[in-house]
Amino acid sequence: MGIVILAIMVVGVAVILSGKVPTAFVLVALAVGIGFAAGAPLFGEDGSVLETVMQDGATRLAATMIAILIGSWLGSLMRDTAIAKTLVRKTVEFAGDRPVVVALGMLLVAALVGTVTGSAPAALLAGVIGIPAMVAVGVPKVTAAGTILMGIAVGVPFELPIWQFFSSALDLTIAEVRSFLIMLFPFALVAAVAFVLIETRRRGTVHAWSLAMPAEPGTGEPSRRERLGDAPWYALFTPLVPIVLALGFEVPIIPSLLGGVLYAVLTTTRPRDMGTTMLRSLYDGFTVAAPPITLFVAIGMLLEAVNLPGAVGALTPVVEVLAPSEPWLYVLVFSLLVPLCLFRGPMNIYGLGAGIAGALTAVGIYPTMAVLGLMASYNQVLGVSDPTSTQTVWAAQYSGVSPQQVMLRTLPYVWVVAVGGVITSAVLYL
Repeated sequence: MGIVILAIMVVGVAVILSGKVPTAFVLVALAVGIGFAAGAPLFGEDGSVLETVMQDGATRLAATMIAILIGSWLGSLMRDTAIAKTLVRKTVEFAGDRPVVVALGMLLVAALVGTVTGSAPAALLAGVIGIPAMVAVGVPKVTAAGTILMGIAVGVPFELPIWQFFSSALDLTIAEVRSFLIMLFPFALVAAVAFVLIETRRRGTVHAWSLAMPAEPGTGEPSRRERLGDAPWYALFTPLVPIVLALGFEVPIIPSLLGGVLYAVLTTTRPRDMGTTMLRSLYDGFTVAAPPITLFVAIGMLLEAVNLPGAVGALTPVVEVLAPSEPWLYVLVFSLLVPLCLFRGPMNIYGLGAGIAGALTAVGIYPTMAVLGLMASYNQVLGVSDPTSTQTVWAAQYSGVSPQQVMLRTLPYVWVVAVGGVITSAVLYL
């Protein structure tokens, strides 16, 4: 039966790679198929497909979904209150016309934004002004796009929704998740700085911004955001507020994010406008958060399916044979398999990789913290170099290059980050 479950997963990978069916739909189908292959009945209160896999699975990552929503809300607030725009503008003004300094400044801004929200919203907040500014002073277009993405990856170890996701998915405490993700930060930072220092010196710089800025819908008049002045200097600390609350005072994830929302509003908005501003940005946050929330519903179902007793029993002998057992072999194999997280591949943590992580945890081949280390390390690659991820596509297209160009330029750097994470995981947990 374990071979049947693996065959179902292989079919799922093929369908996801085809790009013809949304990933979330494929994951739900996989969850149901694995449930039946594991011998789960259709009906019943415990261990059934409808009750355990679909009902319980749909809400398994509920805390993560709420964290994603609030993080998106905070990102929308940073846009609407000109916090993100001011961060970028002040950085450019400080850096002047020095390409390396401008790029390093944009890297810092992207890292700050990446702690609040990931994916395309983070790329847009940092990149709408940051990418033209870098290209205007001579940074190559591919490097400009990659700088924004590498910067976001530097902030990911401190992104609170990511902490919540790994905590819920792998049944770990926030403190356990946080302890490893923070260890990824030095790897991500060194790789990002190296990317900027090396890639800004490549040939082919362009000293003008020749791409059209995306226009706001309307009559051509300045948008509300464009009419806003700079945010107050003290409002620029908004991205740090949730981190300080969660890391320094051990406030739970969701209240920490709400603290950031409250701080952003109080420091930028008149009292009479606070309600309107918060409501409008919340609606925008729902729009941004809807796709990842849908995906997390499906991932929860898949996690429940691979944790069914029948699935664990069937997969145990197969995983014991296939999974590298020695620490050095663990490092070698999983370092070589890093590209499998790209192109929606089987190690994509927001796809079938979540099921593989759940299976490894359920079978008990590796300690749960080792599985966290593996998947968190792969996540650093996925968010930067995957040509199918929304942030990579947006940053590349906005810069006037292809996502594949960005992948080829950034992959060597983030691959090193992943290898560093895998080695750290092996040393600490195996």
